[in-house]
Amino acid sequence: HVQLVESGGGSVQAGGSLALSCAISGYEYRIYCMGWFRQSAGKVREGVAIIDNYGRTNYADSVKGRFTISKDNGQIIFYLQMSSLKPEDTAVYYCALDRWSACGADYLSRSIDFRNWGQGTQVTVS
Repeated sequence: HVQLVESGGGSVQAGGSLALSCAISGYEYRIYCMGWFRQSAGKVREGVAIIDNYGRTNYADSVKGRFTISKDNGQIIFYLQMSSLKPEDTAVYYCALDRWSACGADYLSRSIDFRNWGQGTQVTVS
């Protein structure tokens, strides 16, 4: 079955950078929609960034220009490079994956539809 494992979370001061990774195993399809989501205490899970198998990316307005989603061309590993971090970026970050092609910005609000999730990694910005 499909497994997603996040890594790279931690604590950083405001203005700093962190890079998250999502290693995927057991996924055998060429098409995909992969997203990074986050959830902070007392808030609903929100979409941060999306990438599809065409390489098209979309970002939440709150992270545009600061975060970059990408994929390793040789392996099924996705990344979220985060820079200029703010305290409001503090959350548990999750990667999610499903078998859709050409997912657009609207998928940032469709976390409930993703069937495959990682366990989450904590990011704390102080």
